[in-house]
Amino acid sequence: MKAKTAAKAVFTAPTLEFMSELVQNNNREWFQANRPRYDAAKAELCGVVERVLAGLSPFEPLANTSVKDCIFRINRDIRFSKDKAPYKSNLAFAIGPGGRHSGRIDYYVHIQPGNQSFLGAGMWQPTPANLAKFRQEVDYNVQELKDIIEADEFKTYFPEAHGETLKVMPKGYPADHPEIDLLRRKELFFMHRYTDKEVLKPTFADEIVRGCRIIKPYCDLLNYLFYDEKEEQVTL
Repeated sequence: MKAKTAAKAVFTAPTLEFMSELVQNNNREWFQANRPRYDAAKAELCGVVERVLAGLSPFEPLANTSVKDCIFRINRDIRFSKDKAPYKSNLAFAIGPGGRHSGRIDYYVHIQPGNQSFLGAGMWQPTPANLAKFRQEVDYNVQELKDIIEADEFKTYFPEAHGETLKVMPKGYPADHPEIDLLRRKELFFMHRYTDKEVLKPTFADEIVRGCRIIKPYCDLLNYLFYDEKEEQVTL
């Protein structure tokens, strides 16, 4: 049974074709008429997630994390949106302890045709308290962070940082601070983009695992700053 699942742990061209057509036909009538195509795409997604979970297990504590915990629904929440299109234009999953709702910095994978797929992780929309912790770390102990994000392998795989940046220095820090660029960051999120051709490769799940391994030290540092440090204090 496991061998059969592993053989399906790939994305195929019909899945990307379905997602492309969904963008042009984003309504319930078309979706229901093409439901078998979506079910096939979701089955491929589940197979890829299962393979990624297996690949991460040697270096990431993911006990009791199931495939269904990780994948996002295709339905959009349109209650407060001007855009009433009922379905997302992508397939996605996030992997952390317990799945997409881990509450920690996790690995996010976005599958979208048109060469818009990516693996991403890092600081995104942090709480004011967590942003303050990040800036304090930059101010007091920036070298650990820089050793991670400036390493050759990291920069090669994640060459560009994404997220909002302040135009001025945050309050409490001098304008001539040597780490002005990092301190002005409100978000520090890294992405590696994949072409459609790469997504369709039989080894795509393994490539995601490789990317997660590369960015793991950055995720670990953020999780320590935002969560583990607090947990240790409570334990003490």
